[in-house]
Amino acid sequence: MSVAGTYNTTVKSPMGDQAGTFTVTDNGDGSFAGKLEGGMGSMDTEEGKVDGNTLTWKMNMTVPMPMTLDCEATIDGDSLTGTVNAGAFGAMPLSGTRA
Repeated sequence: MSVAGTYNTTVKSPMGDQAGTFTVTDNGDGSFAGKLEGGMGSMDTEEGKVDGNTLTWKMNMTVPMPMTLDCEATIDGDSLTGTVNAGAFGAMPLSGTRA
């Protein structure tokens, strides 16, 4: 099953639940390109890797403060679960469903 698609996601952050849309494009070579758009703006994925049904990537957040987020998610059917690691703020749960 392809990991590609658009997912309606929620990140449980210290500032409350952050809803967003996560778009994944599988490059077919063990990497992916993606974008997360939500209340905190739009962030492109960097260093996106695909290992089976697990995605790992980084995002550079600018709002409310500059920070690199280390992210991981597993796709099971149409469900996405994972974590967004925000440095000193710790790991925040990520969940979503394929749109």
